[in-house]
Amino acid sequence: MPIYKVNLKARKEIAAGTMAFHFEKPEGFVYKAGQFADYTLIDPPETDAEGNTRGFSLASAPYEDYLMSATRMRDTAFKRVLKTMPLGTELTLDAPYGSFTLHNNTAIPAVFVTGGIGVTPVRSIVLQAIHDQVARRIIVIDSNKRPEDAAFLDDLNKSQEKNPHYTFVGTMTGMEKSNREWHEETGHMTKAMLSKYIDDLAVPIYYIAGPQAMVASMRKVLTESGVNDDNIRTEEFTGY
Repeated sequence: MPIYKVNLKARKEIAAGTMAFHFEKPEGFVYKAGQFADYTLIDPPETDAEGNTRGFSLASAPYEDYLMSATRMRDTAFKRVLKTMPLGTELTLDAPYGSFTLHNNTAIPAVFVTGGIGVTPVRSIVLQAIHDQVARRIIVIDSNKRPEDAAFLDDLNKSQEKNPHYTFVGTMTGMEKSNREWHEETGHMTKAMLSKYIDDLAVPIYYIAGPQAMVASMRKVLTESGVNDDNIRTEEFTGY
């Protein structure tokens, strides 16, 4: 796999405790929506036992002219450096990796069940699918505690206006702690909630991405609902 050098171009907070980082896109760099990259700090001012390399999903879509990754901001040396380094600082990029990508048969619906920061590869997949104008049925069901915690909520919600084959469903589990209005789903994802948006639960291919406990819980819900295990693909986000 080629190793690239990329410059940090921008960063911003996109949800509570969550930041997105924009990097230049190397010439000739090609990846599939849903893949990830390993970023390595070069001679950072501090380090710790977790090291100078992190793997982040490529939240940018392949058609976009920049690379973007997003992460929850824990208090580690890597993330402290990433948050404060001057724009233009160079990092090493080792990519692309991963197979959390859309299946080829466009006649089979794709359902993404995501929690928290697990939504990052889904932004890439949804925006690329809409850009490619393929008549593929895509449903995203995304769970967070509050709207304030939901990364890319507006991107994923507003994208429905561009493609009639795409549906976004947000559900919040902790609205009692929110300062924002929310008129969509609340509570944890269940078979009943999925059935409101999916006519036959056994038909789609499912992509589950999020914290380990959430991924295990949703896999159990799906298998108990009669979904073939071969039609369930998972991506666990641990440690952030």
